[in-house]
Parts: sequence; C-alpha cells; structure tokens
Amino acid sequence: MSRPLRTVPARLLALALAAVTLTACGQAPAAQQAQPSAAAPQAGFPVTIENCGRKLTFDRPPAKVVTGYHPSLETLLALGLGDRIAGRTYFGESAFLPGQKEQYDRIPQISETIMLPQKEVMLAQGADFVLDNAMASFDAAGGYATVAELDAAGSPVYILGGWCSPEETLQYTLDETFTDIQNLGRIFGVPDRAEQLVSQLRGSLADVKQRVGGRTPVKVLATDGGKGPVNAYGGSGITDQLITAAGGENVLKDVKGDYTEVSVERVSAAQPEAVLVSDYATLRGEDMPSSPAKAEETFAIARNSPAAKEKRYLALPVAAQHPGYRNILAVAEIARFLHPDAFAQ
Repeated sequence: MSRPLRTVPARLLALALAAVTLTACGQAPAAQQAQPSAAAPQAGFPVTIENCGRKLTFDRPPAKVVTGYHPSLETLLALGLGDRIAGRTYFGESAFLPGQKEQYDRIPQISETIMLPQKEVMLAQGADFVLDNAMASFDAAGGYATVAELDAAGSPVYILGGWCSPEETLQYTLDETFTDIQNLGRIFGVPDRAEQLVSQLRGSLADVKQRVGGRTPVKVLATDGGKGPVNAYGGSGITDQLITAAGGENVLKDVKGDYTEVSVERVSAAQPEAVLVSDYATLRGEDMPSSPAKAEETFAIARNSPAAKEKRYLALPVAAQHPGYRNILAVAEIARFLHPDAFAQ
C-alpha cells in the first residue's frame, strides 16, 4: 500500500476544536504481534487481521483497550466488550445509543477532547489494542503517538471503515461496517457474537430495502451548515451511502468528495425535498451552531425548495457519519424520516 495512512477529516477536526473550546502515514511497518503470553494458547488464536495495509496478529484477545472517537467505543459496546475498555476519549453529552451512556460513564476518560491524548499520555496507557475511525489521532505533527510508535509499544491500532487515507474515506461502503464487526469479533474471540450482530444489522437493512423499494427516491441535501460556502456532503463516502440505502437521492451526488464546500448557488439550485443536518449534540459555541440554526441557514439559501417550504429536516448525529456500528442504525432512521408512510405499519 503506497498511499499515506494519515488523514484528518474536516468534520472530525471541527469536532475536536469544538471539544477543546468547551472542555477547558506514510506506510506503517507491519504491526507486531500482541504481547506474548506464557499461558497456553487460547482456542481460535492466533488471529491475523489486515487493516490499513498492515497485518495485525493477536495471540490472545485484547484485555486493555483504548478507544478514540465515539463510534469506535459504541461499536465495541454493541459487541458486549465494554469490560475490555480501559480508557476512552471525551464526548460530553453526545447522542448516546440506548444504555451506552451508563457504560461510558464507568470507563476512565483519558482525553478532554474527542481525540486520543498526546503521545506521552497515550503511550503510558499500556494498551494492548487501540480502536479509532480516522488517522487524525495518530498524526505526529499534532503531538500524537503514531501508528508505528504504538505498534512498537505493543498497542496495535485498528482503523474502522477503511478510513486509512483521504482517498479511502471516499471508497467507503456499508459492507465495511460488517467487515469491521466480524474482524473485531475474531480479534476479541467472540466471532459468534459478531456474526449474530451482523445478521441483525443485515436484517435491518433488508427491512428498509423492502419498505422503500419501488418508491420514488426523496431528493436529499446533507449539510453541516454555512452561509457561503456551504459545508455539505458530495457523492462519495458514508453520508452518500446512508442516503441511498435509505431511499433517498443525494442532490450533490455529482459533486466529488465526501465532506466538502459547495457554493450557495449550487445549493440554491439543488431543490432538495429534505435536508439532513449534522448534529453535534451539546457541543455548542460561537463556532458550533445548533442543528436548527444550521437548518435555517440552509432553508434561507434554498428558499424556494420543497424542503425549505416544509421546513423538513433531520438532525443526524455526526457519529453516524463516521465509520462504526451506528452507520447501519442511521439508515433505518433516515428511511423513516424520508418515507414515514412506509413504516406506518
């Protein structure tokens, strides 16, 4: 793999900056094995997984895990692995999935932002596994421990969704989420549990497809606000995938990229019938307007659109727009918003 492994998605950086305000790769070498154990080998191990062009080999399930941004934590919690998590980052009053806030509160916080802690603090955690969904927290220029440094310390890194480089964020498909869950199931020695979860999620997708199939797709604009240019989501990546799977049509599908800037004129001409607004929950401030405020900005720009006339928008937790378990849940949520009559029964 010749592409760099470092990427800082704009919306993830925005989240980090907001959290900071409110709370105070080149090719990596092949990952080394998890620290050896003198105990007898566990059934099903060793396990080798490929991630970001590196091979991660585990002689036993990780027992001291550090998670990065919210979707990485909630994915492990969905697999019933909360007891393996020794440290997590800060999410404030984020949009937690049912039952997960209590588990979040019990896990030690090791960073005051959504990013992993700085290098010295991170290396001091002694983690035997690190899970995140972007390369932003492994950027040496930002003072973070790199993937290579963590590998060398016996803390192998797994990146969700194949978000290993800017180019690869654009190649995301929903199948990446299933692959991640299955990989994590193997890494933690709970493959049956992972397959059961994947089966449930595939069933949810199949139900949505059956309900919205044959219906005229709703024209959707996905935005993160802005009076000009507008922060919006083009025809590549997670958000476009969510819209399409939910029975929508991204009005910016011809715009290259995932999170990008779009002119006011383009948004005005798009004529969306519904709007998705990235919601940062209670991460608010002068530089982080609320979802209703961002929706009103969009309606003012696309004032003659059906969406503006009906004030039709859905606040979508930004965690759903990053790789993780929540991606599949978001498809059903968006589908109910776009096609409520299909879920009336």
